[in-house]
Parts: sequence; structure tokens; C-alpha cells
Amino acid sequence: MTRAAPQPTLTTPRLLLRPMALDDAADIERLAGVFEVAGTTLNIPHPYPPGAARPFIEQQRAAWHEDKGATWAITRDGALIGLIGIGTSTRVHSRAEIGYWIAHPEWNRGYATEAARAVIEFAFADGFHRVQATHLTRNPASGRVMQKIGMQHEGRLRAFVRRFDRFEDIEMYAILAAE
Repeated sequence: MTRAAPQPTLTTPRLLLRPMALDDAADIERLAGVFEVAGTTLNIPHPYPPGAARPFIEQQRAAWHEDKGATWAITRDGALIGLIGIGTSTRVHSRAEIGYWIAHPEWNRGYATEAARAVIEFAFADGFHRVQATHLTRNPASGRVMQKIGMQHEGRLRAFVRRFDRFEDIEMYAILAAE
């Protein structure tokens, strides 16, 4: 499936989730590249290579049109404070995966939970039946976000990923449209 419509903007009481723009590249590199953020995620590089955010933004914009995912800039009062996205695991099985990060100075303010609720609502409206997420076991704060948005813990996958040359356990969560 190819999407002709532009990626929508989502709003919450405190946040605006908008499609990423190339102008976000410097902020993404600066905010995501700090170890406190990158070190709690599976894929953000540390240090964040200069210039790497622009191709990432272009890939994510193409993913929308190819129906492979959607990534939003999480903004508060016009400032980028994080990213959140869903990847299309499979339309055949109606399954997607959500991922997010919030800038370190903005932690513990409920922004990830607020943004994730909006994206889950979008995913179900977009036809997905299951939205799943994982977090590194050593990052329980991300698991609390998943619990707050109604996801159920489905298990621990032992030594499932390698991050910074260390095998790590991950926790699997999911929510179903019918729940």
C-alpha cells in the first residue's frame, strides 16, 4: 500500500506531534545523542554522528508514504522534545510497534505517556489490531509508560539484543484494539 495523504499532525492537551522536518536534524542530534537518552534505547547511536539525522528524517518521511511506519516530532510550545513512531511490523497480521524517546531535561513530566496515547489511538484508527513495544530491562521507566497506556506485559526475552557490546534482556508489552 502506498499512502497519498500527508502524515497527520496529532494533538494532546500539552503537545503537538507533527511530521518531522529537515530543520529538526540539529535538535535530534543534540537531544537524542546524549548518553542518558541514547543509552536507554535500542537504536540511537552514541555519539550521534554529525549529519546522520537528515538521512534518518528522509527515511522516516519515505516510510510514511510506503506504509512502513510513521514518526512524529514531539513538540511542546514549538520546541522539539522527543520523537515517537510506529513501525508497521505487518499489515497482514495487523501489527505495529511503537518506540519513543524524550529529551533528558524533559523526563518525568508525562510527555512520553501523553504522546504514546495519541499514537496508539492513531494506530488503531489506522487499522492496526495490535501495537507492541519493547524496552531494555534496565530501563523500567519506559515500561511504566507502556503500563500507563494500557499495555500488558507479555514477557522477558533474555539476552535478546546487543547494545554497546553487551547482551541485554528486553521486556515485551502489547495492547490490542479490543482492550
